[in-house]
Amino acid sequence: MKNLIVASTSTVYGGSHLDYLLEEISHLFSNTEEVLFIPYARPGGISHDTYTEKAAEAFSQIGKKLVGIHTFDNAETAIKNAKGVFTGGGNTFVLVSQLYQNGLMQPLRDAIFNGLPYLGTSAGSNICGVTMQTTNDMPIVYPPSFKTLGAIPFNINPHYLDPDPTSTHMGETRETRIKEYHTQNNIPVAGLREGSWLQVTGDTVILKGEHSARIFQQDKEPFEIEPGTELGVLLS
Repeated sequence: MKNLIVASTSTVYGGSHLDYLLEEISHLFSNTEEVLFIPYARPGGISHDTYTEKAAEAFSQIGKKLVGIHTFDNAETAIKNAKGVFTGGGNTFVLVSQLYQNGLMQPLRDAIFNGLPYLGTSAGSNICGVTMQTTNDMPIVYPPSFKTLGAIPFNINPHYLDPDPTSTHMGETRETRIKEYHTQNNIPVAGLREGSWLQVTGDTVILKGEHSARIFQQDKEPFEIEPGTELGVLLS
């Protein structure tokens, strides 16, 4: 049975890394003291070691050891032996490229569908959807495919921002971008605001946190759902 936390962000404004999720993370990984970290997204281009050290500091607060997948000789074996996995944020194109290049997309999917506890933030949440096509990131590398884990039956737009009616910025809003996506694709999209996450248990997907989420479907008007709403049936 799938067991995931799919979070919009690792850090909410004014907080520290993962602090708003530590209680949830502790429960998610309650059956293991060691969690495998996938640092491939490399926010700001930082090294895998630096990223792992930063994330490990947060996990140490709940008595968990975080080990970077890049330190293993065989990454696929590391996935198969893991008791829990955390994929951090950064650039989704880089993350997806590395997962495919290292032959990990299918093994990670198989492990998740077999019940491996999984935490994703930002880019690590993007890959939980059917495809990565609703990411906010620049395409700085070209992945072999946009297809991702499909652990949930829709796509994610993390860090979702509402249009600001007072802004003089002339660029496209997130809503405009997602509507553009739906001129070419029919997969629903959940816009997750900062501090929101999805709790996935089996085929049940529940919105958590303090904020509503914005839901987009092809040829339909966007609408809001409140925390506690079950999305699995709504968007399957």
